[in-house]
Amino acid sequence: MAIFGKPKYSTVNVKKRDIPKGLWTKCPKSGEMVYNNDLEKNLMVVQNSGYHFPFPADKRIASLVDKGTFVEEDRKLASKDPLKFKGVAAYAQKLKDNKEKTGLQDAVVSGIGEMGGRKVSLAVMDFRFLGASMGSAVGEKIARAIERAIEKNIPLVIVSASGGARMYEGILSLMQMAKTSAALARLSKAKLPYVSVLTNPTMAGVMASFASLGDIILSEPRALVGFAGPRVIKETTLRELPEGFQTAEFLLEHGLIDQIVPRNELRNRLISLFDLLVPAAKPKSSKRVKPKTAKPKTAKSRAAQK
Repeated sequence: MAIFGKPKYSTVNVKKRDIPKGLWTKCPKSGEMVYNNDLEKNLMVVQNSGYHFPFPADKRIASLVDKGTFVEEDRKLASKDPLKFKGVAAYAQKLKDNKEKTGLQDAVVSGIGEMGGRKVSLAVMDFRFLGASMGSAVGEKIARAIERAIEKNIPLVIVSASGGARMYEGILSLMQMAKTSAALARLSKAKLPYVSVLTNPTMAGVMASFASLGDIILSEPRALVGFAGPRVIKETTLRELPEGFQTAEFLLEHGLIDQIVPRNELRNRLISLFDLLVPAAKPKSSKRVKPKTAKPKTAKSRAAQK
């Protein structure tokens, strides 16, 4: 027997604990892992870093309007494929795939709801549907939301998130820029307030039309806002861009937007703005009603009563 022998080691098989997928999300800004339930409770905003994740239209609407007051309009309105666009994937197939993936007919949800008891015409874009690009159906739904505000004499809120015009529809997509802008001109003539809310990203044809025409323009923090993207501008101009170029903070500093509002403060901010912008309802009649006074009875009137 050897005096110095090697110690014997026993092998222990440890089973790897199964951790269900989809419980945690990594914050792109801070790198921290965030529990998804906490993230959803905080409206998809990371509490420590303030990073705003994309927010589906239905959940955003629920975060803005009084509970149970939203009535969706034009739900079945959807884009067609008038140009029979063919590419890496056919446009018709892309529409079908995105409808199945999101449960939406197109990239915007619109209707009427109440904020603080006040009726508001509301349209919210959803980036999950083809990058919330603006085709003929999106432009039509936005225009109808504006027209409803005029018809019902109520304020308008549009929450934008878009990569711009939908190239699959060609000139029909670009026509929506003029259509929505013309509808907003009629809204302005009716002296009704329009608050535009910009989220990440709001770019190209959407930013060059209705998104930039608000009486008041709000933005979520660090939202990318502009026409062409920073990389395109840099490669075209051959110049270094300023730090923070095309972020909401940069645009606020240069006067293009009015306020930066975190997502969980947006509802209260909108209610406060409409309290200032929308005059209180006037009584139906401004005429004062004079109180009736009894005429003094004369001897003749007393005799008539007898």
